[in-house]
Amino acid sequence: MSNAKNKVIAITGASSGIGEASAKLLAQNGAKVVLGARRTQKLENIVEAIRVQGGTAEYKALNVTDREDMKAFIHFAKDKFGRVDVIFNNAGVMPLSPMNALKVEEWDKMIDVNIHGVLNGIAAGLPIMEAQGDGQFINTASIGAHLVVPTGAVYCATKYAVWAISEGLRQESPNIRVTTISPGVVETELGSDITEASAKEALQEFRKISLAPDAIARAILYAVSQPNDVDVNEIIVRPTTSAF
Repeated sequence: MSNAKNKVIAITGASSGIGEASAKLLAQNGAKVVLGARRTQKLENIVEAIRVQGGTAEYKALNVTDREDMKAFIHFAKDKFGRVDVIFNNAGVMPLSPMNALKVEEWDKMIDVNIHGVLNGIAAGLPIMEAQGDGQFINTASIGAHLVVPTGAVYCATKYAVWAISEGLRQESPNIRVTTISPGVVETELGSDITEASAKEALQEFRKISLAPDAIARAILYAVSQPNDVDVNEIIVRPTTSAF
């Protein structure tokens, strides 16, 4: 996994779950990680834990739905370490609900975080990577980018969008690697903002077979660590017993 060593990796949604696990594993493998999220106290604790283990880490408060905030975050990483090798657009929300519940504000939130957040990361980082002549975007989609389930119509739509955006970016960017990671069910805070009772119960049942975030972190490390002429475009990671 030596190709991860000394890479500057900016991670959104880094205060818990997949983002936190990936930051720690990448740092253990020699990457210089820059963590972004809204909950700065959690970021500070994670960065301190990484540094205690001998890793290199920084953090900055980040709202991925704010284009200027995202630009400031990515330029913070560049200013700290001189370049940006990888942007892991990982922040996401999943307030599932049936369409007829008409939770339109929650639809808007998913579109803002899950789609605009990824686009803002690309807009902030693409000029830097093009000037460098290389780089890598890793965008978190979901198994929901490959199937649609009841209560998940809008969420799945946002993750289909992440897949399409990533594929378009890959085709347009011959010197930049693009990876879409599509986790199955993982034990994270995702879905903690569900307000509809039946959707919350369904997710709790689904999570009985969930993976630990470390499983996804290992897939991220694999994609980052490939030789520069190898572009791992898509990874789906499911629990072995999962039907979906």
